Amino acid sequence: MENFVFRNPTKLIFGRGQIARIGQEIPTGARIMMTYGGGSIFKNGIYDQVKAAIKGFQVVEFGGIEANPEYETLLRGVQVAREQKIDYLLAVGGGSVIDGTKFIAAAIHYPGASLWDILVHQENNRGIETVPFGTVLTLPATGSEMNSGAVISRRELKEKIAFSLPNNYPQFSVLDPTACFSLPKRQLENGILDTFVHVMEQYLTYPVSGMIQDRFSEGILQTLIEIGPQILQRSTPDYDLMANFMLSATFGLNGLIAIGVPEDWATHIIGHELTALHGLDHGVTLAIIFPALIDEMRGEKREKMLQYGERVWGITTGSESERLDAVVKATRDFFESLGVKTHLSDYGIGEETIRTITDRFAQRGTRLGEHGTIQAEVIGRILRKAL
Repeated sequence: MENFVFRNPTKLIFGRGQIARIGQEIPTGARIMMTYGGGSIFKNGIYDQVKAAIKGFQVVEFGGIEANPEYETLLRGVQVAREQKIDYLLAVGGGSVIDGTKFIAAAIHYPGASLWDILVHQENNRGIETVPFGTVLTLPATGSEMNSGAVISRRELKEKIAFSLPNNYPQFSVLDPTACFSLPKRQLENGILDTFVHVMEQYLTYPVSGMIQDRFSEGILQTLIEIGPQILQRSTPDYDLMANFMLSATFGLNGLIAIGVPEDWATHIIGHELTALHGLDHGVTLAIIFPALIDEMRGEKREKMLQYGERVWGITTGSESERLDAVVKATRDFFESLGVKTHLSDYGIGEETIRTITDRFAQRGTRLGEHGTIQAEVIGRILRKAL
């Protein structure tokens, strides 16, 4: 196992009715900016619950944060926060709202002339003073409610960039499964996919005797395989299913399963290009790229792929090559069982996009994967396997 330092300062507040506790978690006298997305919180009653919980605080609202939060939108949020002298942020929504709020938190006191530098010159970010924030999660997927990372898009440049700051964790996150009861099927599909591939990016690399981390990861994967189809098929929400889904998403990317083990993240980085160029849902891009990537990289991932196949899917018979084929197929079949198509051609995407993406990575000199061997040429092969 590799050396590691683990710290996660986020206070997790879980369960039915816990939104009412928010006011106890925010400093007395704080000037709050409440952030949210397209307005679903007004329909499902979450807005009213949050406003009741922070009654007595000075509150400014900033809505309209998109899925794949847009840099241009967030600039307006930063301007409002600066003008209103906001000293606390409260994100009410899914991962996109929380990611956007993390950017605002980092940008309010940023001294540079261009806030885009927070994303493109991350080597200079360590000393940034961030504004504290809490979250109320309404869509399990990204794990952003218990980590310090975020992904921001910039439409005019067709860029989607991840960033992380060591002091940009939520101070608290409220997870009430009933807040997710009204989610549409598409968002649930994306959330299950995102959580599954988050775990795989940390698990499906190469062995380092991280036995505890492996078992944690396999447990989350098996939970998603068991409850994912049930969540999508039920005509009425089930509290326990949603509770386990929420915890799977949170613990899938709060740093716990990553301690002392190598990580990959190539699927996410390649997938971001598909979202930037074509607007595909993040979960969809993962479903397209991941099976093709593990197929292409089976040589480097061989030992963990065989372990994953045996422990998660019960694949124990056949030659090694046949078992690796079965692992790729089982993974793709699971994604498609959720109702998501897993090939570029299903979305009208072909060779032109593949050339654009490989050219981008070639120009950047990108080296992805746990061994740094996924370069532009390999990315091209992965994308063609995904056709």
